[in-house]
Amino acid sequence: MKRFLIPLVVLALLVGVLAAGLRHDPRRLPSALVGKPAPAFDLPRLDASNQTMSSGALRGQVWILNVWASWCEACRDEHAVLMDFAASGAAPVYGMNYKDDREPALQWLATAGNPYVTSLVDRDGRTGIDYGVYGVPETFVIDRSGVVRYRQAGPLTRASLDGVILPLVGKLQKENARD
Repeated sequence: MKRFLIPLVVLALLVGVLAAGLRHDPRRLPSALVGKPAPAFDLPRLDASNQTMSSGALRGQVWILNVWASWCEACRDEHAVLMDFAASGAAPVYGMNYKDDREPALQWLATAGNPYVTSLVDRDGRTGIDYGVYGVPETFVIDRSGVVRYRQAGPLTRASLDGVILPLVGKLQKENARD
């Protein structure tokens, strides 16, 4: 009887762990960065490879970091929403071109439109790793102190923009006005 008890207990524990895993939404990827300082970077600009931009240059403003690539179909899906957001002027949008080649990235922006104040090149993906990027696209809202306030894995949608990002940016902008 005892020889059946141990495998039965192990099986029950395994079923419990699997059941707990099924309750989680696989599209909702938590970020350890939310509420913490955004990782520092100093990356070359896509449009001028001899120039760099550092995260320190963005301090003092609420800004959006959108991680994208020209080979990414989901990035193409979100592009119209991103263009509308950039045109609204709610917050500056900076791009991080992730594991991409310069020429196709420049061609994509020339063809589809460029929503970015500037786009930075993360050719080897190390900065993306620092940000915990699982894949592209991903979007981060960063406050004027350089703290990540929100992360969205996957393409921006009109619903996520209107329901989460715009209200958060507005709130952060108002906080800026009071300080």
